[in-house]
This record gives sequence, structure tokens and C-alpha cells, in this order.
Amino acid sequence: MRVALVILHADPAKGGAERYTFDLAEGLARRGHEVTLIASTFGPRPAGVACVELGERGVTRLGRYWRFLDELDRHLDRRTYDVVHAMLPVRRCDVYHPHAGVAAEAIESGHTKHAGVVKRELARVGNRVNLKRRAFARVEGELLNGKGPLPGPPPGYRERGEEAGGGPVVLCLSEYVKGTVRKHYPGLAEDRLATLFNAVDLKKFDPAKAGTRDRATDAVVGLMVAQDFERKGLREAIVALSRVKELPIKLRVVGRPDPAAYVELARSLRVGEPVDFAGPQRDVLGFYADADFFVLPTRHDPCSLVVLEALAMGVPVISTKQNGACEIMTDGVHGFVLESADDAEGLVGAMRAMCDHERRGRMREACLALRPKLAYDAHLDTLIEIYERAVLRKREP
Repeated sequence: MRVALVILHADPAKGGAERYTFDLAEGLARRGHEVTLIASTFGPRPAGVACVELGERGVTRLGRYWRFLDELDRHLDRRTYDVVHAMLPVRRCDVYHPHAGVAAEAIESGHTKHAGVVKRELARVGNRVNLKRRAFARVEGELLNGKGPLPGPPPGYRERGEEAGGGPVVLCLSEYVKGTVRKHYPGLAEDRLATLFNAVDLKKFDPAKAGTRDRATDAVVGLMVAQDFERKGLREAIVALSRVKELPIKLRVVGRPDPAAYVELARSLRVGEPVDFAGPQRDVLGFYADADFFVLPTRHDPCSLVVLEALAMGVPVISTKQNGACEIMTDGVHGFVLESADDAEGLVGAMRAMCDHERRGRMREACLALRPKLAYDAHLDTLIEIYERAVLRKREP
């Protein structure tokens, strides 16, 4: 099968959709598919994959986005693929895979780098005037139902949403995401929705290969891996840590952005030393191996890959119902699923419970039992079935 994967920036170091797309390109190529990765910029190039660099042209981010769409259209006019699989809103594709959730939801709910009621309301207002976010929502709306939720396409904008058999199949990372798609696009036919839960490379994330430490004698290590500290709940985790100072808990934080504000917060709450900021890391395997539990009290996560990696490594997780990845968990068995990031008492109680060595051990075994459900091969099998379905849709009259 000839597959085109489309993403704005093809750099796995960015994590999230970028990392997923890189791994997917290599995974499909290993299975013998002819894969082309299309992006405006690249980091390392995936093995066995053709790469088309459209270039990052334009003065503003919005301008670069419109230019990318124009260049992509020209490329697709020249080249034919069985399946075009896009990770962001584009004018035409066969499979649309919104990793951060649908763009229309971001406009309405203010899922950005802000936390707190007042800041989230400011974010909602900001998203409505953010030209690039409005453009994403407009293109997505045209793609999915022939009209965008917001007015104002630029001069020369081409509506392509009605092509390719009535629109693409929408890949939802979880039932949580599928609910937001139905909310914003209620006219979307059910046969255009598919759930594709994230998966884990079990060969890489294998606790037997990573080694471990003596968990019975050391401090209890909580781990957070994130690229957006505010939305992912780092502030809430540090505050909760300050309320369990009598317990030997250490919080290790991997990722970006600059943690200066959180370093100051930890110092002000007198938990500076128990919080270790490791910065962005290309390889996080060793951090999972050293962790006793994983904490991500996120406000919005379609299906957090790092949560699934933690579970595959046998690391119990504390997260929220606003994280689609928690749909595979049972509260109290594989960790704890909080009502929301604002459930401060629940987060404190979960951290206290993670200090029980025997309970943690039972959770660890339960997490390891989830590994077959997280297998990347099963993920690819399901995805290829969805591709075949998309190809048939294109052939329908």
C-alpha cells in the first residue's frame, strides 16, 4: 500500500504526534508498505521511508501554515497515494488523526498552556483571536463537514472537504476524543469514526531489559514526562507533594519548557530538593525503570502515550478522567484515576497510597498484565484495516 503521512514538523524529539508519526512511518515500512513522510521540516529521517520536505516558508506561523497547505495540495496533485493520513487539519486526506483533539474543541475549551479557572477563560478568549488556531478550526470544519465553525478563510482558500468519498475517516485516540468529535460535528456519519488507541513499542519499553533499583529501601520516586507542564498538571503535583512532606517522596520531571517558575514554586512550598528537573530527554526508558509511580494530573489529553509507556513498564499511574489513556486502567488497580486536575484531595491521597510498598507491588503486576493490550503490532493491524476501509470509501460512487 502506498501511504503518505502528513505532519507539519517531522521531528520525534518534539514528542507527541511528531514522535508517533516517526515511529509509524518506520513501522509501516517494516511491514513492506511504501511510505512517504511529508512535512515542512525534519529532524532525523526514518529508516526505509521517502521524505518530502515542503519547506517552512512564510513570515508568521499562520502564513507558514497556509503555505504548507498550498504546497501539500500541489504535491498531491502530482503524486498518487492509496491513503493520505494527516496528523493536522489539511484540505484533503483519507484519514484525519487529530492527536491533540479536534481543533474546534481547542477553540471552545481553551486547552492550552494555561491552568486555573481564570486563565482557562482567558485561553478560550485567546484561542478565538489566535489566527492559527482559527485557521486550524476552519480547515478542519471544511474537511469534516463542508463548513468551518469560524468565518474568515484567506484569499484563494480552496474548499476540499467534499472530496474523497464524502470526507476522511476520523481516527479518535480514545472514546473521550470520539465524544468531542460527535459534539462538534454531530452530522458526521458513524462509519467515518474509528477508535485507534495509542500503542507502545514493547521491545523498547521492556522492564526486563531496563533493569531496576531496590524499591523497598529507596525514596519513593514519582515521575512526570511532559512537554506542557501547566496543562499536564505539574503545578498540582508540586502542591500535592508539599502536603505529604512527612513521606519520602521524590518527584522527577522530564521534559520542557523552562521549569524556572516551577523551581520557584517548589522552593516557596519548601519542597525544592525533592523535585528534580531533568530537562528534555531523547531516551526516557531509564526514568521509567527508576520510577515507583507516574503522575500526570492533566486537564486534557486525548490519549497520553507516556501514560501507556509507564503502564507497559509496570509503573502505576496517577492521572485524570480527562486523559483518554486512562480508559485502559481500572481505578485502584493500575493506579488512580482522578475526577479532574482540580481534585487536590484525591491527588494527595493517591500519592500517600503510592508509598505503600506492597500495594505498589500489586499495582505493578496488574500494569504488566496490560502489556498485550498495548502491543504496537496490534495497533498497526487495526490501522491497516482502517486504511483498507478508507480505500473502499474512495471507490464508492
